[in-house]
Amino acid sequence: MTQYDYKVVPAPARGLKAKGVKGAEARFAHAMETQLNELAAEGWEFQRAETLPSEERQGLTSSVTNYRSLLVFRRLKTEEAAGVDAAVQADGFQPMPVDPADEKPGAEAEPDEAPAAEEASSDREVEGEMRDALRDRDMSEALRDRVAQLMDKGETQKAD
Repeated sequence: MTQYDYKVVPAPARGLKAKGVKGAEARFAHAMETQLNELAAEGWEFQRAETLPSEERQGLTSSVTNYRSLLVFRRLKTEEAAGVDAAVQADGFQPMPVDPADEKPGAEAEPDEAPAAEEASSDREVEGEMRDALRDRDMSEALRDRVAQLMDKGETQKAD
């Protein structure tokens, strides 16, 4: 089964100036041509252009729908990537990528005790944050009570 990688990029919004290219349409066509050729040089095959809705926030509470023009490209997956994908499909297992910088040649992996220490310090930090939050809540309740007392006192003075 043939498998592909897909790439979706925004279509150019403006034309590109070039020698001998005059007019807005010609500049825009030149921008499209340049983008298509750049991706084709990387092995991407142009499939289609799409205009899709994109819902975006506007202000604090409203949203607006904008339409975006996108270019869709594809290329054949590499043999290595296709083999890994086939293994994933066969048994549902996906291997974790290994960072070569983390491995030391000829060295066994040593157990790392640092995470236990990090967890303990993290727990202490969380406890401290919880104490601070409780203290802040108590202070805000006390402040609310004091404001209510002052307001009551002010109302009784106005009544006199």
